[in-house]
Amino acid sequence: MDYTNFPKHDVLCIDMRSFYASVECVKQGLDPMTTMLAVVGDKSRSGSIILAASPELKKRHGVKNVSRYFELPDDPNIYVVEAKMGDYLQVSVEITKLLHQYVPKEAIHQYSIDELWVTIDGLERLYGNRWNVAQQIKDELLDTMGLTCSIGIGDNKFLAKVVMDLYAKKTGIAECTYEDVKTKLWPVPVEDIWGIGTRMKRNLNRIGIVTLEQVANFPLERLKKRFGIMGEQLYWHAWGIDLSPVLGDFQNEQKGFGHGITLLRDYEQHEVFACILDLCEEVCRRARTAHQAGRTIHLGISYSLETGGGFHRSRSIELPTNVTMDVYHVCIQLFHKFYDGTSKIRKVSVSLEQLYDDQETQLDLFENRTKKKDIGYVMDQIRERYGPTSLLRATSFTDGGVTLERSKKIGGHKA
Repeated sequence: MDYTNFPKHDVLCIDMRSFYASVECVKQGLDPMTTMLAVVGDKSRSGSIILAASPELKKRHGVKNVSRYFELPDDPNIYVVEAKMGDYLQVSVEITKLLHQYVPKEAIHQYSIDELWVTIDGLERLYGNRWNVAQQIKDELLDTMGLTCSIGIGDNKFLAKVVMDLYAKKTGIAECTYEDVKTKLWPVPVEDIWGIGTRMKRNLNRIGIVTLEQVANFPLERLKKRFGIMGEQLYWHAWGIDLSPVLGDFQNEQKGFGHGITLLRDYEQHEVFACILDLCEEVCRRARTAHQAGRTIHLGISYSLETGGGFHRSRSIELPTNVTMDVYHVCIQLFHKFYDGTSKIRKVSVSLEQLYDDQETQLDLFENRTKKKDIGYVMDQIRERYGPTSLLRATSFTDGGVTLERSKKIGGHKA
């Protein structure tokens, strides 16, 4: 492969090690690398998932982030704390602010709350080569926030991310250039490569592909024919080539607004309507905030674990809407049409898609659409000023309502 015609940048992929657990350790004045600490969603529930485990807890007891609270070993040296998502979001923002001191905001691509890419092209005169920049960032995060990180260095985002996953998590900092692809990436099993999941691994194994080298040497046309555009991407990634932008606005275009919840208990049919209304309210609030309205309304219902099953159905309406009761009425129609009539319910989701700008309201002879929309915007303004629970529908206070409990959480966990 001749790499001379492909772009070459200085890209860092930074991953904060055991982020939630490390933040909790720092809050308590403990060393994140030597303390055994687990972050759980809810200490009152023995089946609560362990959201994060410190490196020492993983090393000594083999605890994983998908383990359950009751699976923790009986060790008095283990600290157990409940997740505080608001704290983690704030620390994540502070990390981004720190990196903004090195590069402009268009050079920072936030991948998740604890992982991001940073393009450091042109910093050599100020800080030295990209290894020096990576080490300086790593040291500053430790000195100012007490947090450790792993940093992958690459000629593009893909190489930085993969070398971080494969090597930097063990060594702290690792680098992969175009010239290193054959020695550092080709021997690796395909399932260890970022972007290749269990299903793709199984499909690749069926055609005799086990390592990344075999992907690179497989005919491109055959990969495209079998896997479509994903096959083409696999081929170029196997050669270390990634043309995704490293500078710019990395905000994805909004395709829809959705909100879902896994209920803390099984709901009966008559209880779920309050939950659906609360979800419709949240979805429409988010749409109004973005000045968007949608034509396609989707309702998802999953039954209890005992029975399994459920349904996901959608319906398109003639005029775009972001009015809560419009969306709710369609959801109720879908529910009555597809609900089996007996099963208890454990998960509910609502989404509004096929978006349009909410700039004009088409007049209707039979209802005042403008007034309905204005009421929603006024309710949003009151909640923004006085808090999300300052103005609620009466159903939110019933046993089936979920807004009051959700208002105390971020991302489904305590704020």
